[in-house]
Amino acid sequence: MKRLSRLRRHRATGPILLIFALFTIGTTFQVASAVDAEQTTTIAARSAAIDEGREIFLKGCSSCHGLNAEGGEIAPSLIGVGAASVDFQVATGRMPMGDMSVQAVRKTPVYNAEEVYALAMYVASLAPGPEIPTEEMLNYERDGSTAEGGELFRTNCAMCHNFAGQGGALTQGKYAPTVMGVEPVHIYEAMITGPQSMPVFSDKTITPEEKLSMIKWIKAAEAEPQLGGAALGRVGPVTEGLLVWTLGIGLLIGVAVWLAAKAR
Repeated sequence: MKRLSRLRRHRATGPILLIFALFTIGTTFQVASAVDAEQTTTIAARSAAIDEGREIFLKGCSSCHGLNAEGGEIAPSLIGVGAASVDFQVATGRMPMGDMSVQAVRKTPVYNAEEVYALAMYVASLAPGPEIPTEEMLNYERDGSTAEGGELFRTNCAMCHNFAGQGGALTQGKYAPTVMGVEPVHIYEAMITGPQSMPVFSDKTITPEEKLSMIKWIKAAEAEPQLGGAALGRVGPVTEGLLVWTLGIGLLIGVAVWLAAKAR
């Protein structure tokens, strides 16, 4: 204690403490300024994206969804659907579409990635809704399980998309599209937004980790080699057997008719 008391009375103690205090204050101010500048830049970029998205919406979407995205007789309201729904529909080319009376199909998108993001940010600014999943959230290789994903897919999805994910027919002329060749982000978005006839799989129904497992199984099925020639939708020996049986019987009938005609 006496030694500490002597150090406190030393003539150099005051300047050293002053320099240390100034260094601490300067470092804290610099870090705070960097954080504030980053937040300001992010807010400015988001605001610019929202403004750009509004212009795109007014030109390409408002004729069906209304000037304020309130919806109408042709198309539903977009208030509260969230950025994820917009990204799924527009980035997959399903929207915009010319005929709203038919089911939207996946095709080449009209807008580029930046325009899709801007449109999604504008719709998201109207009301809270599901957000676009980040790359960290979509690390299915690390956080997913192929075996669990296959079981979850067969339990929750196979009745519409078929047990191999090839798609299938629904009622009233609708159909569940194939999930092969679909980007992981769009598979995740479809589960949390429920586009068209698809139900919404909330995080309480299927957890984020289980969603990643399903994506991992889909990608594993997609990469599986097609052994034995034509895949026939991966339906298996039933379809292949029917094809062979039909061709075989047809060939036998043709030969019988030819022999009968030749005998006469």
